[in-house]
Amino acid sequence: MAESAGSQRLERVVRLPGAVLLGLGSIVGTGAFVSIGIAAGVAGPSVLLAIALAGLLAACNGLSSAQLAASHPVSGGTYEYGYRYLTPTLGFTAGWMFMSAKSASAATAALGLAGYLLEALGIGGGSLLVAVGLLAVLAVTALVWHGTSRSNRANAVIVGLTLATLMLFVVAGLPSAAKGSAVHLAGIFPDRAGLPGLLEATALMFVAYTGYGRIATLGEEVRDPARTIPGAIVVTLVVSALLYISVGAVAVGSVGAPRLAEMTASRAAPLEDAAMTFGGPTLGRVLALGAITAMLGVLLNLILGLSRVLLAMARRGDAPGRLATIDDVRSSPAAAVIAVGIVIGLLVLIGDVKTTWSFSAFTVLVYYALTNLAALRIPVEDRIFPRWIAVAGLTGCLGLAFWVEWRVWAVGLGMIAAGLVWRQVMRRMASRS
Repeated sequence: MAESAGSQRLERVVRLPGAVLLGLGSIVGTGAFVSIGIAAGVAGPSVLLAIALAGLLAACNGLSSAQLAASHPVSGGTYEYGYRYLTPTLGFTAGWMFMSAKSASAATAALGLAGYLLEALGIGGGSLLVAVGLLAVLAVTALVWHGTSRSNRANAVIVGLTLATLMLFVVAGLPSAAKGSAVHLAGIFPDRAGLPGLLEATALMFVAYTGYGRIATLGEEVRDPARTIPGAIVVTLVVSALLYISVGAVAVGSVGAPRLAEMTASRAAPLEDAAMTFGGPTLGRVLALGAITAMLGVLLNLILGLSRVLLAMARRGDAPGRLATIDDVRSSPAAAVIAVGIVIGLLVLIGDVKTTWSFSAFTVLVYYALTNLAALRIPVEDRIFPRWIAVAGLTGCLGLAFWVEWRVWAVGLGMIAAGLVWRQVMRRMASRS
């Protein structure tokens, strides 16, 4: 039986190891198995430089998120920080961008999962790719609906399998990458003509790091948030950066950026193809299994984070009040979880990973620009990290946001406008009730 939304709070059940696993579960999935291939198609071998640059920007944003979450540990992430440190309009915009960005990321994960599964089974994509993606969204939504504790246990298993699979890929592919590096990694540092591609690839790879935000959005469920959240974010970013660089170097070095990009566009399964070139069908199947579990982890953690932001928005009246209801048996915002699953399912119908991932890149960069802006407003006595970190994060996010395809950022700006109209409608409805 659900209690009234106004008096309800989620239980603090997540410790440091669980918080790190939540972050890794959100990061190490689509980023390693899909987005490296997408970025390789934009920047060629310079994708490795883009991975490093995106990691540096993510570190600045992660530290800003950490000190915000430590000073204001509630569910909702920058949506709540914007309300507290900026203005209600900017706070709402942050929440709206988060919902848009991460719903698109979740749809990419679902399509990536479907791509690796169908590739492993030797079945064609097309409409079947979308159908399998929708089934994955349905299954994971049902799991998250059952509550955080059960989700955390599943996440620990998923992350363990994913990390083991990617480490196997790196170790098995090192000899092949070393042989092909002279050809495939030539031009890793682009000339002036290649700079736009590098910047767009950096924007695309930045999204692959932003799973650490799940830690912040679960602030209401983390024990000792002032210590746990910053520590978990730092550990998560370091591990994921090392893993991405290793996987990217082996993938590009062994088969080359053009082939990696082609496999991403046609089947959404680039690492499986790379693994088969140096490890044969057996390693390819192992990679497919790791990719499938990784995408499940990404879906699980994104639905967790999205539902918590939607919960926070409903509590403030920026979303229907029914979505603020928490099932006290499962300690889960059940209505918000279901709503999030429906939105992700609709985005899966697009059926193209580059489109969904590029849209996620623009919207998430806007979201983290607001995160850094909020971090600049933290009082001196509550500040953990120096101001220049937030300034660097803000500048980097705004600078990269418009390097994605113009159609993508145009749609993103339209989404911001639509969100502000939605907010006005919700406010008027609330005032009349």
